[in-house]
Amino acid sequence: MSKRYTITSALPYTNGPIHIGHLAGVYVPADIYARFLRLTGNDVLFIGGSDEHGVPITIKAKNEGVTPQDIVDKYHAIIKESFEEFGISFDNYSRTSAPIHHETASEFFKTLYDKGEFIEETTEQLYDEKANQFLADRFVTGTCPKCGNEEAYGDQCEKCGTSLNATDLINPKSALTGNVPTLKQTKHWFLPLDKHEAFLKEWILEGHRKDWKPNVYGQVKSWIDDGLRPRAVTRDLDWGIPVPVEGGEGKVLYVWFDAPIGYISSTKEWAAREGKDWESYWKDKDTKLVHFIGKDNIVFHCIIFPAMLQAEGSYILPDNVPANEFLNLEGNKLSTSKNWAVWLPEYLKEFPGQQDVLRYALTANAPETKDNDFTWKDFQARNNNELVAIFGNFINRVVVLTNKYYNGLVPEPAELSQVDQETLAAVKAYPNVIASSIERYRFREGQQELMNLARLGNKYLADEEPWKVVKVDELRTQTIMYVALQIASALATLSEPFLPFTSNKLKGILNVSSSNSTKENRIENSWNDISQKNVLLPAGHQIGKSELLFTKIEDETIQFQLDKLEASKKANEAANKTVEPQKDTITFDDFTKLDMRVGTIIQAEKMPKAKKLLVLKVDTGIDTRTIVSGIAEHFTPEEVVGKKVTVLVNLAPRALRGVESEGMILMTENTEGKLVFVNPDDSNVANGLQIS
Repeated sequence: MSKRYTITSALPYTNGPIHIGHLAGVYVPADIYARFLRLTGNDVLFIGGSDEHGVPITIKAKNEGVTPQDIVDKYHAIIKESFEEFGISFDNYSRTSAPIHHETASEFFKTLYDKGEFIEETTEQLYDEKANQFLADRFVTGTCPKCGNEEAYGDQCEKCGTSLNATDLINPKSALTGNVPTLKQTKHWFLPLDKHEAFLKEWILEGHRKDWKPNVYGQVKSWIDDGLRPRAVTRDLDWGIPVPVEGGEGKVLYVWFDAPIGYISSTKEWAAREGKDWESYWKDKDTKLVHFIGKDNIVFHCIIFPAMLQAEGSYILPDNVPANEFLNLEGNKLSTSKNWAVWLPEYLKEFPGQQDVLRYALTANAPETKDNDFTWKDFQARNNNELVAIFGNFINRVVVLTNKYYNGLVPEPAELSQVDQETLAAVKAYPNVIASSIERYRFREGQQELMNLARLGNKYLADEEPWKVVKVDELRTQTIMYVALQIASALATLSEPFLPFTSNKLKGILNVSSSNSTKENRIENSWNDISQKNVLLPAGHQIGKSELLFTKIEDETIQFQLDKLEASKKANEAANKTVEPQKDTITFDDFTKLDMRVGTIIQAEKMPKAKKLLVLKVDTGIDTRTIVSGIAEHFTPEEVVGKKVTVLVNLAPRALRGVESEGMILMTENTEGKLVFVNPDDSNVANGLQIS
């Protein structure tokens, strides 16, 4: 029986493009779920949009010397285009700067205000005297009181995930000026979460203890057990939705309050365009509301937004919030500020036509129950060893042989053997098996089952060997190829939620329902048909020529991506490298005591049993002397012979591992942290000349 679903995905901040952490945590699983529900005949509304009122946007605008509107316009366009090209099948993708959102959020606030659901309080907030501004959220940094992270923000510690108020921070400082802020009184409206604590306990702790994911339930329970407190719904900022009541001048709605209302305003926008009734997707108790988010948004979607909806009184509450954990990259936490990320626009440019490869790799490593890691080597292996070698290989063999033996016509089968019957029965079981995984939000498991169907096809062909049988038994060959084509047709439909571009291409090859197939001779197979129909591709049906569904990814392609990350890492190390402070002041007489000369290294060898030391013979112009230098990890002996160097020649001799060192070579580090010589500029400068 068809059901109605409203599916939302967390609104991304429009202060930068989408990266793989966003995709793995939110958008790919949400898209798999939405596509599956549509395929199984449900009424589905999949909603998205850009969150354009966060403090990070204002900070980025200040840093770039542009307006916040400039920032959100730029990144909203980039994000929306990336989602479309990547195949995230939103029914509507909106933005919180849209007039319909301002209107919806203002009305929601006024409804709660008129019902007396807010409390008004004058409190002390952090204030930057130099910037003449209150410091909300990301405008202030400091030490997290929970874990001691010294780079926590005023709204959250990204290290331990604790939600914070700016006044909770230890040793706070302004992100605008670096000043230590003062406390200043200001008036704000608060949502008294403690008032809703009893309802939340009953609804979540009793009602969803068994069906919500353990990581979600555990975090929510921890919050409730700790005791809920009033939370501000307004902020002293000049970017956002103005507080729509008397006394709200100079204040805006706090972004956590306005952003989730963006799901509702996006629905209104869609309904107006499509001629639908938006309220049935938000106020009908038979509608199932599902939020897809990352774990850093659990408290907002499981406690705060439901409290808002309950306080308003006419909305349904979420049936499930299948939040994922975080995805790491090459063993390190994704960081947008450090450019330690795989950005979606760059991926789409560098891997044209390979959207499904990334979808597949991210789903295979989805952080469904714990943080997981994306590596480029694993990405390559998933493509080459699974998509190419299993899925693609099976389809290619089936289509090539069908065209070779039967000019692309599905052959008429003879009597089915027991193996044929068992194989076709196994195919019929897959829709329910995969559906069970998806309905329980186990998308990684569902994708594995899809690949098991491809493995079944490969094994069937390998065991039955039609390329050999065709020489001795034409009727048996026809039957083998007929069965293999039924498997291929099932894959074309069942792969759609996970691999939509591949599914569409395969449907085109098989000339079944797709945007590429001809209207004449088109076959329609729904998800449920796979388990109910005895024949998916009838005898006599014409299929197309073979096309490769996937191509092998070479080592040099992966190395290019690894090199990009390494360059980012080095750039960050250089940018964050602290310059040593000036040493104590010396007199001119102190300086004149140093005797620095131009020299040339004429001989070099490694110090036995010493990892870092080279033993050098240096022509100083006044003599040839031995100098032991700790540069062996940066240079080979062959590299340094003939180098012009600056030598401190009047340094007192010192024995190092039994070798007397009679001076020091002057070195420094470059921006990549590698030692380099402090060379005389002119290679023609004679040895022995003093440097002064």
